[in-house]
Amino acid sequence: MKYIVTINDKNYEVEVERGKASIVKTTQASVIPEQETAAISAAPAAPEAAPLASTATAAQAVSGDPVKAPMPGTILAVRVQQGAKVNKGDVLFILEAMKMENEVTAPRDGVVSQLNVAQGASVSTGDILLALQ
Repeated sequence: MKYIVTINDKNYEVEVERGKASIVKTTQASVIPEQETAAISAAPAAPEAAPLASTATAAQAVSGDPVKAPMPGTILAVRVQQGAKVNKGDVLFILEAMKMENEVTAPRDGVVSQLNVAQGASVSTGDILLALQ
């Protein structure tokens, strides 16, 4: 379920699953008359067609080809450093999703030009993990 929550004049679109919640999108709040506020807060937000990248990752400029998270999860290990040369198929990250460890591999040969996540970071589908030159 998705809900829109307003805190300190900022709207947060929150997706809630059993046992966890994550922020999907943040926007500036607009002034709403009081009688409409009760109706809006009681109704969940409409589902979106495609998952959105997190606000922090979407705002980052990428220098090179982005390597994106294939699914939401937690980064258990970062196997590369910025400036490292990688070959196609090399393991870049270990991503824990649904109690399983998944390897995120290099899609092509290249050099890591930008590293956007660290061990322990939570990522959403489509978040940019690193960029390859």
